[in-house]
Amino acid sequence: MTSVELKLERPGWRDFLELCKPAVVVVMIVTSLIGMFLAVPGMVPLEVLVLGNLGIALCAASAATVNHLVDRRIDLKMARTLNRPVAQGRVEPFQAAVFATVLGVSGMAILLVYINALTAWLTLASLVGYAVVYTVFLKRATPQNIVIGGLAGAAPPLLGWTAVTNDIHPHALLLVLIVFTWTPPHFWALALHRQAEYAEAEVPMLPVTHGEGYTKLHTLLYTIVLIPVTVLPWLVGMSGWLYLLGALVLGAGFLYWAIMLKVSDKPDLGMATFKYSIVYLLALFAIMLVDHYLVPASLPQMTGFG
Repeated sequence: MTSVELKLERPGWRDFLELCKPAVVVVMIVTSLIGMFLAVPGMVPLEVLVLGNLGIALCAASAATVNHLVDRRIDLKMARTLNRPVAQGRVEPFQAAVFATVLGVSGMAILLVYINALTAWLTLASLVGYAVVYTVFLKRATPQNIVIGGLAGAAPPLLGWTAVTNDIHPHALLLVLIVFTWTPPHFWALALHRQAEYAEAEVPMLPVTHGEGYTKLHTLLYTIVLIPVTVLPWLVGMSGWLYLLGALVLGAGFLYWAIMLKVSDKPDLGMATFKYSIVYLLALFAIMLVDHYLVPASLPQMTGFG
């Protein structure tokens, strides 16, 4: 038996870890944590903190694995995804399907048994939204795929909130709105950088179907819309002046990159804007959390942890 055959039969743990898209899951769990801490005036109960995020992370990893499975042929046509485990055959499709099922069922079980049914079903809806609605249908059907499908990726702050309160509060929905509005300029900046690869893979991302100029304009427009959206937590009394200042400064930075992307033809601006957008979101929520504890704002009435 050759070494290649042996590798195909016995994928390593790093291959399965890669299926989970750990970097993406980490960002999702950070936003889930923010939702949890913003839902209470003090400390989040330890059981909810650990098991809630574990359940959400397992379901997110399940959805990521399905994405690897469904996109295995597309992945071979893109440099960014060429070496993914399923695309290269290190993990067979059946193995990936079983792995995704185990992750998803485990995550749902943890949420149903130890957290609450509301969070479990919302998490399942988010999993199905990304793994099925976006990956299987929207990604190949419309250049607005990331706008429509972005709602699934915007769910973690709400999931964290409901894990603590067992209640869907308007403040939690504001967090969802922020991530939902942030997603298109974040992803389109990357799509501009990878335009040729998406074209080769015949995926109808906005730069492929409508061109760079149109995509840059809409990246700028969504960034402009994002700034007042991030001010809403201050307007409704959810956050204080510290958050407002941080949101405006970070928003100005995002606007700068979006403008530069629009007016310049430098090839690396798409990736630079994409990287800033990640820092932007994490910093925005970090400042919101600091503001939450240093500048107490009105909080919803707790409805229990069960």
